[in-house]
Amino acid sequence: MILDERNEFADATPVAGGAGGTALIGDVIDLKSSTTSSNTTVDLEGAGLYLIVRTDTAIVTGGAAGTVQFFLVSDALATLGSAVVGNCTQHVATAALATGASASGALAAGGTLMALKLPSGSYERYLGILCTTGTTSTAAGKINAFLTSDPTLYRAYADNVA
Repeated sequence: MILDERNEFADATPVAGGAGGTALIGDVIDLKSSTTSSNTTVDLEGAGLYLIVRTDTAIVTGGAAGTVQFFLVSDALATLGSAVVGNCTQHVATAALATGASASGALAAGGTLMALKLPSGSYERYLGILCTTGTTSTAAGKINAFLTSDPTLYRAYADNVA
């Protein structure tokens, strides 16, 4: 599958963060043209787009167990409500996923955190991924997050760049 750079939130982007904090992961996507009113919201249901969030490298903590939770949010500001989930329009979220010294399941390298069709609703101008880290900070881990029109054809391949 060919990915459009403008529909990509994160490309091997670190999720390392402090305990109890929320951070913007990667880039935001501007859903509006410069000629659209800033007060207009958009419903992306008819766009046929799917959100894919996968782990690039395992998400782990230094030892103590904690949690990570990922959110797809939109906001009128490119800072996505200064990375506070409650200040944004939340569209989808993962469960709070348990972390530890070793990763398993969706948090292991190559795991799928989200693969779903964008839900209907009103999307504000900027769209992005937030990550909330609970209990303890993450020591390592990277994600890939993007929008695609055909998730069934998605295959992760190693970079062939030396």
